[in-house]
Amino acid sequence: MSRLASRFGNACSIRRDRPLTTEELFRTVPSVFSEEKHNSRSEKYCYIPTITLLDSLQKEGFYPFFACQTRVRDASRREHTKHMLRLRREGQITSQQVPEIILLNSHDGSSSYQMLPGMFRFVCQNGLICGQTFGEVRVP
Repeated sequence: MSRLASRFGNACSIRRDRPLTTEELFRTVPSVFSEEKHNSRSEKYCYIPTITLLDSLQKEGFYPFFACQTRVRDASRREHTKHMLRLRREGQITSQQVPEIILLNSHDGSSSYQMLPGMFRFVCQNGLICGQTFGEVRVP
């Protein structure tokens, strides 16, 4: 069983019963739109742009309905910090348990890139989810 190797205790988040708009994502999780790695990262760091992944997943019919990112004390990290997107097919967003993709990334080295496809369900208002994964992709 895969575990989501992350925690979003005090996070900025948004959840809707429909696909989130680009404007909603930009206001709540600006790190999704980061165009480069944080300046604290070395040349060895592998920058994986979340927005490119999101665009590709939307072309395949998966849309974000939940997004969150960690709060930061250092304002220079706001556009690079750890963030998570949950994506479902448009007609299945309000269903209890359906195929879903969880995408986790950061551009400041605070977490690894992870993509977890599976069947997940929302457990409580703090963002807790449970379910079965179909595997995972992780880039440390």
